[in-house]
Amino acid sequence: MTTAAAIELDFDEGIDRKTLRQLCDRFLAVNEARLERTRTALGPRQRVVPDLLPLVFHLNHPALPGYLDGHCPQGIAHYEPSRAVLHAARREARSFRMRSSGRRAADIEGLFFMGSPGSLGHSVASDLDVWLCHRPDLSGTDVRRLERKAEAVSVWAARLGVELNIFVFTAEAFRRGRQEAAVTGENCGSAQHFLLLDEFYRTGVYLAGCYPLWWLIPSEFEARYKALARQLYEYRFIRADRFIDFGPVPRIPAAEFLGAGVWQLYKGIDSPWKSILKLLLIECYARDRQGGLLSLQFKSLIFMGVTDPDRLDPYVLLYERLASWLDTIAAPRRLDLVRRALYLKSGVPLSRLESVGAHWQGRLLQSLVAHWGWDEADVRDLDNRQAWQASDVQALRRRVVSELTHSYRFLSRLARHHSVHAAIRPEDMQRLGRKLYAAFQRKAGKVERINPNLAPSLAEENLSFHHRSAQPGTGLGWTLYRDLDQPSDVTWQAPIRRTANLVELMVWSHYNGLLTRGTRLNLQAGRSGVTLAALRGISETLFSRLPVPSGPASGEALMERPRLLTVLLFVNVAEDPQSHLRSQGLHKLSSRHDSLDFSATHDNLVMALDQVTLNSWHELSVHRYEAGDVLVQCLKNLLAARVIAPAHEPELTVDCQTPGHGSAIESRLRQLFADVQKHFFAGGRGPHPLRYIIEMGQRFFLLHFNNDQPAFATLESPAALLDYLEKPQSRFIPVVPDRYALDDNPALRKVLLAAQPDNIQVFFRQTDTRVDVWVVDELGSLSHWQQPPSSRNQAMSPLLRFLANLSERRQLRRALTEEAADLSIACRELVYARGEWRTEDRSRLWDEQPLDGFEVMAMGVQEGDEPLQFDLFCEEQEFSVLEYGDQLIPAVAHYIRSRRSSGARYPVYLTDLHLPHDLDPYAYRHDLQTCQYLHYRNRIQAALNSAL
Repeated sequence: MTTAAAIELDFDEGIDRKTLRQLCDRFLAVNEARLERTRTALGPRQRVVPDLLPLVFHLNHPALPGYLDGHCPQGIAHYEPSRAVLHAARREARSFRMRSSGRRAADIEGLFFMGSPGSLGHSVASDLDVWLCHRPDLSGTDVRRLERKAEAVSVWAARLGVELNIFVFTAEAFRRGRQEAAVTGENCGSAQHFLLLDEFYRTGVYLAGCYPLWWLIPSEFEARYKALARQLYEYRFIRADRFIDFGPVPRIPAAEFLGAGVWQLYKGIDSPWKSILKLLLIECYARDRQGGLLSLQFKSLIFMGVTDPDRLDPYVLLYERLASWLDTIAAPRRLDLVRRALYLKSGVPLSRLESVGAHWQGRLLQSLVAHWGWDEADVRDLDNRQAWQASDVQALRRRVVSELTHSYRFLSRLARHHSVHAAIRPEDMQRLGRKLYAAFQRKAGKVERINPNLAPSLAEENLSFHHRSAQPGTGLGWTLYRDLDQPSDVTWQAPIRRTANLVELMVWSHYNGLLTRGTRLNLQAGRSGVTLAALRGISETLFSRLPVPSGPASGEALMERPRLLTVLLFVNVAEDPQSHLRSQGLHKLSSRHDSLDFSATHDNLVMALDQVTLNSWHELSVHRYEAGDVLVQCLKNLLAARVIAPAHEPELTVDCQTPGHGSAIESRLRQLFADVQKHFFAGGRGPHPLRYIIEMGQRFFLLHFNNDQPAFATLESPAALLDYLEKPQSRFIPVVPDRYALDDNPALRKVLLAAQPDNIQVFFRQTDTRVDVWVVDELGSLSHWQQPPSSRNQAMSPLLRFLANLSERRQLRRALTEEAADLSIACRELVYARGEWRTEDRSRLWDEQPLDGFEVMAMGVQEGDEPLQFDLFCEEQEFSVLEYGDQLIPAVAHYIRSRRSSGARYPVYLTDLHLPHDLDPYAYRHDLQTCQYLHYRNRIQAALNSAL
């Protein structure tokens, strides 16, 4: 161990400038050793980055990396490039020549590495974090120029294989705690201040500029830091322009533990080893407030004369502190995890080093491993992570998640018991919390990621998928094995995973890297009916259409609700909709090609669906629909997810391995899902109010939204569909038939597509045997009935006269109340010509000749909770329900027959109808809907005509 005499500074008796210089030299000696260790961790070509970094910011030279224009701030205080640095610059750019910048004031006060560079924790995969501190009086424009140059320098370093993160700020701003950077992949944003300063002071590597003033204040006087610093300046023991002041590291406020802890949890999701060490340090600091900070321990050791870089290594100091604390609280399993985390963070494979002593990290790590009592097998197991299997990774992941969960609960208790508000902006806290939710929250169907950078790869050469019916007495479901030579081997080999369905098992294998394009597949299908070809087809779809996220979701995505990015639908996996025919060697042929309403028997060929979704938070989920109306359930869930982001349609893939029908089913479902989304979310907005009709297997399904929540109604027959469409509406909601719906009733399809709001539309179709009538009212409710054949005038004039009477009453009332104008009435005839249905205007039919016969009208009467009854009027004759009771209809029919001189039987039509405004017992309405009048008109007419 390198030691020197202890240095004691007596601020009361006086300070020796020579001693201060000696103290600075001691810090610089440790700093030089760390800087050299930083260089040796890089490749020969990469070492130019730390060598040239001070020079490229000291000189704004066109030949040097990062140059943008001639106006960028430049000059590092007191920096003089060495001859070696100038040679390196000329090797990088042959045109470079050193030139004087004159006596202009330096714009940059200091340049530092911080974090793991030069420490045991620095590996080939580590990045380099740089603090660049500029003068506080730089203009905003100059600061932005400096930031753009820092970005350009980072790009140059990246081309050399070095990840360089340069943070541009002022020491004054940091001292006042005014950092405003948002949380990003490499920036803790607003989450911490004093903890970050503690890390900087114990890990920082000085590159150029002013020395940290903190070096000169003894640890025991940290509480008097400001007064002693002022004394050093005022008595001119030091030159103010030679030192930069980031402030003291006082007792860390509890609020920072919560903010910094959540931040480390955020990082730990993807890179657990470093975060576990830091989370434990946060807990140690919070629980053991008397133990002091590592930065103060580091400074005390240097004051005591310790300059050995191994002894002062930040990760060694961190481990010693955690080991002492965990021993005190008797937590051996957590201490073992700390040791594993430190070993894996270092990235040094001791078992594969030719000479451990030839490398300083290997030598230092070997001494620690020996102290821990690890044997060669322990080291070899950690070094051979590429050979780890899923079970090994899952076991370690459980320990990692357990530790992260423990940290989360500790932080939650800290906030709850001490009423702590996190030192982190609400938006940062929200972003971090959402990432934690996306990574760790368990919910139905969510696929768990078992390898968050714990092992390099989990790829398997052979995977065997076994349906449990292939193993007598084991029930249903699927089991995954590796390297099974014979099916009987399952009796002694432990399975990798069990799931209820095959797609979930394959998605889990793909998502976690076990299943690759090079994996050989084996299948024991049992009674499932799955073929090896189908298995390979599913795996190929996963490879080509389901990208495995290479990293965490972006901060922007986490600040929004999760939206669907990718949807995969696997149809009829382990199901054959025509197996009953295939087993008999038969194949159904038909001119009906709709896969949802196939052949003359109207078969729905979609029996089961496995829906795989990847959302913008990088959550992967699998849901199987195999009972009930599977397709409509799946559609409903997709629409519910689409509501979150109506402007973004997810990428949809449909995969169906059903023999003979696979391609047709895939095409039909792609069309259906696209059409449904196109209508509900037209223009990138929605959900729009409409009712979408899908016909499947002789049934009808109406998809619609209630308060942005998708729902569907199931209707068992065409008659049930018409009854549903007749119901009153609170507003006009169009009805949109699917492209294959109502193929057997094209006239109804034409009527629905022609419906428009705020008018009354009458459609009719004449045949030799009947007249079909449809009325679409002002709110889109559809009334339909059939009546005996007759001329156009005789068929439609009574109805049009009836609707005109309703319209006149509405117009009179609205004129008195100054409401909107009355509804128009349109009449159109459905005609089939030249292979298509079209409509022709017949709106003037009821004016062409007067209506024969006399008028019959009805007046609704409702007494309390009694059912609605009617008084009838024939010309001037009144037939009261109070007088006639149950004989009302026969009495009216007898009167009508008596008025017919010929005695002929022909239909009678109501010309007018009055309904009470409180027809609905819970509401009073001035204007009832037209469909309600038509409902009672048709009921009364049917009763009268039956009695005639």
